[in-house]
Amino acid sequence: MTTTNRSYTSRRSNIVEALAQKLKDINGAGAFLSDLQNNVHPRLKFWDEVDQFPAIHLNAGAETRQYQAGGFKDRFLSIVIRCYVSDEIDATEALNMLMEDIETVIEDNSRLEYFDRQNNTFNVQQITIVSINTDEGVLEPLGVGEILIEVRY
Repeated sequence: MTTTNRSYTSRRSNIVEALAQKLKDINGAGAFLSDLQNNVHPRLKFWDEVDQFPAIHLNAGAETRQYQAGGFKDRFLSIVIRCYVSDEIDATEALNMLMEDIETVIEDNSRLEYFDRQNNTFNVQQITIVSINTDEGVLEPLGVGEILIEVRY
């Protein structure tokens, strides 16, 4: 079987997988405020499927292209990072701490390394946080939040 280096194909699942691996570093040690205990999933789950807290689920959204001179293309991938917590004392605070940890991971990995299907190594150009939303305590003792990011690669 021969492999071809495809410069401009979508790498949605590869980027989501690489980001999920980095988010698994949130372990309550050092600068991290939360401990995910590796409860990070590179796919969206419904509420009734979430049985361990805290948890993070990623979902790749729309992808767009921007065509540059000389045949170059920039790709922009939207990813929703959904956060779930359960805390009898203060779910809103637990959610805020988890989301701060996620922001830290994103900032520390703004040039995220990922691999294509042929195991070639690439780096994203930039990861931008577009928006952060929470349930604002409506679901106490549960909490849910979403971070929408845009990955330029």
